[in-house]
Amino acid sequence: MLSFWVQCALVPIKALLFIFDIVTLPIYFILQAPWKAGQDSKRVKARIIKSNRDALTYRTTEPPRSVHVKMLQENIDTLEKVLNYVAKTYSSKQCLGTRQIISEEDEPQPNGRIFKKYNMGDYKWKSYLETDRMANYFGRGLRELGQPARQKIVIFAETRAEWLIAAHGCFKQSMPIVTVYATLGDDGVAHCIAETEVTTVITSHDLLPKFKTILPNCPNINTIIYMEDQLHKTPTTEFTEDNRVKILPFTKVVKNGSYSKCENVPPKGDDIAIIMYTSGSTGTPKGVMLSHKNCIASMKGFCDMVSIYPDDVLIGFLPLAHVFELLAESVCLMTGISIGYSTPLTLIDSSTKIKRGCRGDASVLKPTCMTSVPLILDRISKGIYDKVNTGSTFQKSIFELLYQYKVKWINRGFQTPLTDLFVFKKVANLLGGKVRLILSGGAPLSAETHEQIKTCLCLNLIQGYGLTETSSAATAMDTADMTYGRTGGPLTICDIRLVNWEEGNYRISNKPFPQGEILIGGDCVSVGYYNLPSKTNEDFFVEDGRRWFRTDDIGEIQADGVLKIIDRKKDLVKLQAGEYVSLGKVETELKTCSIIENIYVYGDSTKRFTVALVVPDQHQLLQLAASIGVCDKSFQELCSSQIMEKAILKEIAEHASKRKLQKFEVPMAVTLCNEVWSPDMGLVTAAFKLKRKNIQSRYQKDINRMYAS
Repeated sequence: MLSFWVQCALVPIKALLFIFDIVTLPIYFILQAPWKAGQDSKRVKARIIKSNRDALTYRTTEPPRSVHVKMLQENIDTLEKVLNYVAKTYSSKQCLGTRQIISEEDEPQPNGRIFKKYNMGDYKWKSYLETDRMANYFGRGLRELGQPARQKIVIFAETRAEWLIAAHGCFKQSMPIVTVYATLGDDGVAHCIAETEVTTVITSHDLLPKFKTILPNCPNINTIIYMEDQLHKTPTTEFTEDNRVKILPFTKVVKNGSYSKCENVPPKGDDIAIIMYTSGSTGTPKGVMLSHKNCIASMKGFCDMVSIYPDDVLIGFLPLAHVFELLAESVCLMTGISIGYSTPLTLIDSSTKIKRGCRGDASVLKPTCMTSVPLILDRISKGIYDKVNTGSTFQKSIFELLYQYKVKWINRGFQTPLTDLFVFKKVANLLGGKVRLILSGGAPLSAETHEQIKTCLCLNLIQGYGLTETSSAATAMDTADMTYGRTGGPLTICDIRLVNWEEGNYRISNKPFPQGEILIGGDCVSVGYYNLPSKTNEDFFVEDGRRWFRTDDIGEIQADGVLKIIDRKKDLVKLQAGEYVSLGKVETELKTCSIIENIYVYGDSTKRFTVALVVPDQHQLLQLAASIGVCDKSFQELCSSQIMEKAILKEIAEHASKRKLQKFEVPMAVTLCNEVWSPDMGLVTAAFKLKRKNIQSRYQKDINRMYAS
């Protein structure tokens, strides 16, 4: 409860807002036409095209947009043709940008420790013509090294301009690229390389040392190409003992290719473009085979999803080994958008590698668009509220008042330009101040985070749904949609089908909306899994000439044809009393609690309740401890304290009530984990999805203890 004096101080501010609304409402009503926003938000986005007792099939009501039509007119059916077309169309325009690192310097911290920080300069750009030329040279350079056309090649590197150039160099020679997450463990990398039997690997300065342990398990490798570091020379002497492997820099391959007489070997639409390994949340990563036709279909769908402007700039920092980022950047190429590269360590002014007084990449680049995943958006949202909470009670109350004021008018179809200018634009400067659009994918985004990001950063946040097996395409929110927690209607290039799942009581006859397992059909659906014919036959099928994929996700399609993900078959557990709990749904809701950095919810079907492993936010945990009188203890000591476990349980119960979780869904016991779960530990995937089996195995004693208590 607010103090009496704070409530009194807010009265004149509320009165001013009321007077302001009365004066400006007629003007805004005429200028902003809020009724149109309401109509656009509620319009039907998909219709039923086929139905029977067990299934409903939906198709979009939206027509293809101009870029989609242009791709059809120009017969652009491969990724190789994309770069050929844009090199002619946008020849001198900035294409790929890399931030210059001037130096790495020691920076003393208040606690006496020394951290390495970057002193950074401006972005250096390659034009579309230069990018195309480098890709040509790189592809021919590979041929000069003895890599035959149409032979697979691995890219195991961080997101950067050379990654995309290397990929397109391969496409020009019809070489399928095998993408491997830069954060994947050594065993996973070795599995991907060995299974695809590649002989050449493209990697980076930072990842090259991993091959000391990887090479003995990959006898087919005879060539490693590394992307150089801006500051440090790459040591390769430790590899000289293995005479079978050539180690050479990216720039040398490009230089060799500039003298080559090798001709390009253009692919066809049905040729495999990418073997993209999934993040492996349920076991060993599977190689998903994506044809050029699959990728082009998804690009058309993406181009129909959002409005794209000539002066847009994308900041690229998600893994290019993830199909979502790769195809988002491919759309940028197709539409002439500049892409400036960044890393999570240099993204904003306060990032860990940015020297004090130096600006982060977003502040320098000033992007208008970005892609993200819910984990990053959750952290941004928590960061905003952490900053707000450092202010006085009065300041926090003012912020909350203006936040709710903006939400109220946005829901009525209005914009709030003055509130944005004087309050929320300051928050938006966190990402450079010009971001108008964020695309979120890879996992469900909570409605609370969705609203906070959209409100505080003054932008449009669009959530989409897709899988690696569908080239990341399936559904996407309409930019006019004013709701939260939904993933939009079908894209123009695929159909969505709901099929009864009797075991979970999800049926198309359910009220008020049909529910069922989600199937996706269209040109975006993968050819199948590499070297896994039985799994391919299990998950994919062809009907009426269209390829379909069974997702294992459970969806609900609402009255306006928009899909909402409500469950996942593998995340569902039935408790002793017969209630079904969607573990993933509970985790998504509880992850928005400020004190929770990460959470794993476990349910035993022989028990009456669930339990949880919680990675707490260190700063928030210390604050909570101080508030209940637990002082002078380290973070590790707090995580092993039963008093803090009870305090966290109380926080979870209160937050679960706000999120409207059922009582049986709320964990009744917790264990606090003092390690942040990372891909290197094998507890989360490279896309930061939980590896349930690995977490359960690691913490089985704690799970047993919680149930015993």
